[in-house]
Amino acid sequence: MYGYRCEYCEGTVQPRTVKREAFKHRDGFVILEDVTIGVCDTCGNRYYSADILHAVHAVVTGAKLPERTEQIPVTHLESA
Repeated sequence: MYGYRCEYCEGTVQPRTVKREAFKHRDGFVILEDVTIGVCDTCGNRYYSADILHAVHAVVTGAKLPERTEQIPVTHLESA
């Protein structure tokens, strides 16, 4: 599944297991833990399999319950 050329540079996409990967979805955010993603060995661009994206969609839409929920701090920056 990995070993293909990055679409942004001449690098090669390699598998990497990451502790936490955050995904923004139109209906919210999801964090997947201990997930294997593709990462370009030159520019660092990240690639996700369809299985990962389907899992994110399932959690955000309520088709699959999350294991837990965490609070995320939110603030506005003051304009100069």
